[in-house]
Amino acid sequence: MPVTPQSFAASPDEAGPIPHPAAAGAPVIRLAGIAKTFPGVRALGGVELSLFPGSVTALVGENGAGKSTLVKILTGIYQPDEGHIELDGRPVRFATTMDAARAGVTAIHQETVLFDELSVAENIFLGHQPRTRFGFIDWKRMNAEARALLERIGARLEPDMRLRDLGIANRHLVAIARALSIDARVVIMDEPTAALSHKEIGELYELVERLKAEGKAILFISHKFDEIFRIADRYTVFRDGEMVGAGLLAETTQSELVRLMVGRDVGQVFPKVPAAIGEPVLTVAGYCHPTEFEDIGFELRRGEILGFYGLIGAGRSEVMQALFGVTRPSRGAVRIDGQVAVIRTPAEAVARGIVYVPEDRGRQGAIIGMPIVSNVTLPSLYRTSRHGFIRMAEEFALARDYTARLDLRAAALDQDVGTLSGGNQQKVVIAKWLATRPKVIILDEPTKGIDIGSKAAVHAFMSELAGQGLSVIMVSSEIPEIMGMADRVVVMREGRMAGTFARDGLTPEILVRAAAGIGEEA
Repeated sequence: MPVTPQSFAASPDEAGPIPHPAAAGAPVIRLAGIAKTFPGVRALGGVELSLFPGSVTALVGENGAGKSTLVKILTGIYQPDEGHIELDGRPVRFATTMDAARAGVTAIHQETVLFDELSVAENIFLGHQPRTRFGFIDWKRMNAEARALLERIGARLEPDMRLRDLGIANRHLVAIARALSIDARVVIMDEPTAALSHKEIGELYELVERLKAEGKAILFISHKFDEIFRIADRYTVFRDGEMVGAGLLAETTQSELVRLMVGRDVGQVFPKVPAAIGEPVLTVAGYCHPTEFEDIGFELRRGEILGFYGLIGAGRSEVMQALFGVTRPSRGAVRIDGQVAVIRTPAEAVARGIVYVPEDRGRQGAIIGMPIVSNVTLPSLYRTSRHGFIRMAEEFALARDYTARLDLRAAALDQDVGTLSGGNQQKVVIAKWLATRPKVIILDEPTKGIDIGSKAAVHAFMSELAGQGLSVIMVSSEIPEIMGMADRVVVMREGRMAGTFARDGLTPEILVRAAAGIGEEA
């Protein structure tokens, strides 16, 4: 379906102006009043965004602020519930990704979607290969055009190279060449430097400057403030699905962006019940992984909630998975109650008293297709069976006890866990591991994607557990959650610990600066 002018409920005048001051010329693309709601979650609420030719706009916000949803609307993956998109001042509708591509909108993601067994040229022109007059692929022309695109962006690659033989940086260059092969006018770069070396990042900056010189409108999404101030001209800040600020970067500071990202009172939303903190339960020293993290060391005490904060790619989940035996560290020491613990498998972790509630509850936590009762009791069958036979009455009693304490909303315990909401699935996974009576529970993004009521229940139960002497590690990307629930906070950045902070005196600005590597301003 071609991209065509579309009528919308709200006219451009009704939507109001986009707050980008001193914008040079008209925007290539403009989003006005864009709203998007998923079951139980309002992802975007009437946001505005304008992208200008020859200009880089940085889209800034915490994890979960709505940035990814906006990108999916811009590229035709999602349709907005409200608002409209204008291209060159005319309303358009991107019903599919092909519609967006025909309009010249393309995205380069952190994890490029390319095919190892195809050549560089085939990846660049996949889906729109040049054809002969008989309808066959024109290989000579395709390779020639691929070569020209690669030279244009300074990539020292041959069109016939197989993608499987290329490193991450060169794969990014192929993805960029693919974006330019559709004569893109709007280029979205989503965390493009996450996996690049310092030298490769410098080369990417040069490429961005060339794209600007060609008049491309660029949307640059990054958590790294040094990058944003290095290459962006404008900024837009999202917070909790709302646009809270926009303007010229030359007229703002890092501190102001931080305040826009995290500007909210967290004390009333996440009140913490004080708990007596006792002796060390878990001690980690010199913990390293060949590719994910290095020199991690911390202490977790009885009754303590220890928060782990960091931006995407910081390595928080990878540390937790190693502690649970999912992956193997290369070196380091773990002690539980002062005794050295060698953990090579999740079963060994559970036996030692460490359990892990993963972020991806659908694939790694709950077992879809099984009833609630079986999900909850699966790791604790020794408590509900005798001589190899499961006692159903005891099994249901165990499941009922823990799900009731978490305020699980379900018709019955024999209900398929796959039919539950995301929040209730999360409660089932937490109940499952608590039933093993652990010493340490690791909660990885415990309230991600769940509604406010379910969040409150999880937080209340977390405080209750700490009050009973359980030690809790909470990995979270939500600053209010971290500040509202944690006794201490470990901040990670690029696989390393950037600092450990006590609850007293901790501010959102301190956390964001540590996570983004922001130094003191001159």
